[in-house]
Amino acid sequence: MTGTLTLVGAGPGDAGLLTLRALRAIEAADVIVADRLGARAVLKELAADGVAIRAEVIDVGKNPGHHPVSQTEINALLVRLTREGKNVVRLKGGDPFVLGRGREEQLYAEAEGIPSTVVSGVTSAISVPALAGIPLTHRGVATAFTVASAHDPLEQVPGGSDHTLVLLMGVNTLPQVSATLARGTRGGHCPVAIIEDGFGSGERVTIGSLSDIAARAAEREVRNPAVIVIGDVVRLSPFAADVLFEDATPEPAHAPLSARSRLADAFDAGLAVDTGVLVTVPVSRTTHRKAQLS
Repeated sequence: MTGTLTLVGAGPGDAGLLTLRALRAIEAADVIVADRLGARAVLKELAADGVAIRAEVIDVGKNPGHHPVSQTEINALLVRLTREGKNVVRLKGGDPFVLGRGREEQLYAEAEGIPSTVVSGVTSAISVPALAGIPLTHRGVATAFTVASAHDPLEQVPGGSDHTLVLLMGVNTLPQVSATLARGTRGGHCPVAIIEDGFGSGERVTIGSLSDIAARAAEREVRNPAVIVIGDVVRLSPFAADVLFEDATPEPAHAPLSARSRLADAFDAGLAVDTGVLVTVPVSRTTHRKAQLS
């Protein structure tokens, strides 16, 4: 008797961001084939909260440059377990269909005569920037965004600094990527934010521009996992308040001596009418993360 196969998005690693459908699938599973990022953190948090997880957990997580279980082996494992009559959950970080190879696994199973279902998850491409008060679109600033892998060529990514670019898996290639994008329509002055370990214990934000972000990241020893946001929306982050970008307009001679944040300037200019940025980053979390910048 054939079991069931469900591809479940674990989100960015916070169990509170699981969908109800994802939780039900995890609770009903006989076997959970889990990724490293997001998935294992969610399982650990659920267990700590008293959620009964009766499934056997098989770790197939990958580290940068080290894949102990190949994708071919993962595909075959999912098919074998399902044919044994087990309810299998393939638990993937973020969303299975956003740079997650979810459709590859689904197509392999379908070719072997095994149907599957997909439970979407919250992608880190959107949720992690929100931790730093960065909306991917904002009225008067950006109306579109692109999510890309930093391992792929980026010369053809559309738009200038008003088109937000979110890069996943980009820390190791940051010097090359930032230099490539700086030569394009965005220019070296384009703001950049790196959010490390979103929703983890090591959350940290690094702000700069395409011309200096690689040096800033090296100085601070930025590490994966991290989400990189490139575009004018970075200026709306409270963490960008003390960063001087190359294209900043000089203060007039009669300006008051007391410094004002760029977020406040954005409100004065009517760029931050959408107050979602204030809801996204509560004062207590902002204060905590600002302390981490030092």
